[in-house]
Amino acid sequence: MKAKDFYNVAVYLRLSRDDESDGSSAESNSIRSQRDMIRSYIRKQDDMEIYDIYVDDGWSGANFDRPSFKRMMEDIEAGHVDCVIVKDLSRFGRDYIEAGRLIQKTLPAFSVRFIALNDNFDSLTADFNEKTLVLPVKNFVNDAYCSDISKKVRSHQQVKREKGDFIGAFAVYGYRKDPENINHLLVDEYAAGIVKKIFAWKIAGLSNLAIAEKLDGMGILSPMEYKKSQGEKFSTGFATHVKAKWSAVAVKRILTNELYMGMMVQGKNEKVSHKVKRSVEKPKEEWVRVWDTHEAVVSAEDFETVQKLLEVDTRASSGKAGCHMFTGFLFCGDCGEPMIRRVNRYKGTEKVYFICPTRNKGLGCTRHSIPEEKLKHLILAGLQQQLALFLDKSHVLAQIETMEVQFDEVTAFDKEIQKLHQEQEKYVSLRTGLYEDLKRGIITEEDFRDFRQIYETQYQEAEEAIRQQEEAIKVLFKAGVAAGANLEKMKSTLEITELSRNILVTFVSRIFVYEDKRVFLELKAKDMFVKVLMLADFMEHRENTSIMEQERGGRQMRSISLMPSADMAGDVLRRVPLP
Repeated sequence: MKAKDFYNVAVYLRLSRDDESDGSSAESNSIRSQRDMIRSYIRKQDDMEIYDIYVDDGWSGANFDRPSFKRMMEDIEAGHVDCVIVKDLSRFGRDYIEAGRLIQKTLPAFSVRFIALNDNFDSLTADFNEKTLVLPVKNFVNDAYCSDISKKVRSHQQVKREKGDFIGAFAVYGYRKDPENINHLLVDEYAAGIVKKIFAWKIAGLSNLAIAEKLDGMGILSPMEYKKSQGEKFSTGFATHVKAKWSAVAVKRILTNELYMGMMVQGKNEKVSHKVKRSVEKPKEEWVRVWDTHEAVVSAEDFETVQKLLEVDTRASSGKAGCHMFTGFLFCGDCGEPMIRRVNRYKGTEKVYFICPTRNKGLGCTRHSIPEEKLKHLILAGLQQQLALFLDKSHVLAQIETMEVQFDEVTAFDKEIQKLHQEQEKYVSLRTGLYEDLKRGIITEEDFRDFRQIYETQYQEAEEAIRQQEEAIKVLFKAGVAAGANLEKMKSTLEITELSRNILVTFVSRIFVYEDKRVFLELKAKDMFVKVLMLADFMEHRENTSIMEQERGGRQMRSISLMPSADMAGDVLRRVPLP
């Protein structure tokens, strides 16, 4: 490169957040420090004058997608600049491949001189070794530093996520950052009230679109507009209008956000690398979830209810804001398809009934027709019967608190757990038999490995099922039946004479209708119901055993055989048949 008589200098200054976080070097790396150093150098040169100063404050050096850098390159291409001066190579950029290409190829192509003051590099005077050896090494060190900082930041953020600290830039709608601790969320009473209404409307049968239209009709600001009204500099890629309105998508984002039930969920996305801004979504099993990090806006029960309703079609009929009572609950007992509502009008009378839609599609199932009024009567009667049985048996929990009952003693009595243990023993036996079959040549090594993996998976699934069964018993031991059931709602349901959607949402998971008019209920808290009945049988068994031991008095103890009704009641409560 030939020297010029005079240079129009581009002064390039950059400071990233990572540099600012390092207290020891923040002052030396500051924009003012860089500007003063370069100006002092230029004042001593007779052949230089500043054309413009380009500042990227708060921009990472991991890539060159920076506004002021782009503006500088435009001026270079236009011929306005023929010299670039930076404090050091790291201010120019930390991507050693791209930085090397720009310094060694792009800038020389435009006859632009490049100077890095602290690195004593001047492209006009640099020799072959400096350009081909020293410069690449320094750029590589700068790149490695950026990579190291990125790893440290990611590691620090992961630690904070696992602790349940909130690390987002903006709080989710319904919450606000704690002014005394930005990593903690506080409830925003106004927005949280809107969230509660959205969940209540969904449970009541409104579709996502109907909820969005209702909110807009009430003049309630969308999450984006609400944040702006609070003075937050919030922007999102979801906005499509000058003033963002509520949409079905926005409503669904709220209805599916686990944060509203008191669980902090973070780490949903991660950057491809420190050099690429693009993020990719991580699998749900890799998200970081921490319970009880903040106050819940909705109960876990209501949240789970809404998730099940979102799995089915809850669109309203034409001209109506909400769906009918059984939407999301009623299924064909034979093919499993959601049943549909039909209305027959004749001479001023109206008859409503439900049918399986599969037959109309020509897929082989039958009509399964059942009148709506009869269905309501059967479900209410059957539900009241089962709730009465549960309330009658739930008194055993009070007895457990006053008696010395061991947890292990109860789990050994539980028939469900006994069956699962027997399953595990069966898989262990089958897996052991594989070795003999392999030795005898009955199966190949490939079959041996495949079957061994199958049996191991089934064993682990049984192990997880046992853990869940034991956990259900632990809940009853620790907190009683109130931990998993609303006893007051149960008692009030026994007194009502008409079924409502609110009752269905509270107690019922699914309803199955069969061709022979049999109706089965699948109750929500069926696992807890079964455990309460099991505990009642356990207490009865314990009392009977104690009486027999007292009466024995030297006589040979009579052998007894008890068939715990909880085992049978478990099947009944899982699917309650209604005649």
